[in-house]
Amino acid sequence: MNRSRTLRARQRLIDDLPITGELLRGTLVERIVRHKKGCASCARGEGHAVSVLTVSYPGGRKRQVSVRRERADEVRRWLDNYRRLKGAIEAICELNHELLQPARRRRAGRKRRD
Repeated sequence: MNRSRTLRARQRLIDDLPITGELLRGTLVERIVRHKKGCASCARGEGHAVSVLTVSYPGGRKRQVSVRRERADEVRRWLDNYRRLKGAIEAICELNHELLQPARRRRAGRKRRD
């Protein structure tokens, strides 16, 4: 890819960045919780569906946050925004790596193929 095409591709990625405050890192896990005693639903084996946001930190630490059912879709959207932003940043970095490469010179006598 030549320099001008690389710059155009990078600008398209920049223009499409999902810039928003609605970003969230982690994984949303759906679990079934069952009480030991006193719950008819759990006694039938149904249990209760819960959503938990799990976030990993350096040193192997993890944090888990319960997410209310009515906010689960919002959390999924925020997680998706984070993944899209992270992917776009990685693609921009790859294009910048290409821009750092020295320009290739054509050999004399060879025709350019477009």
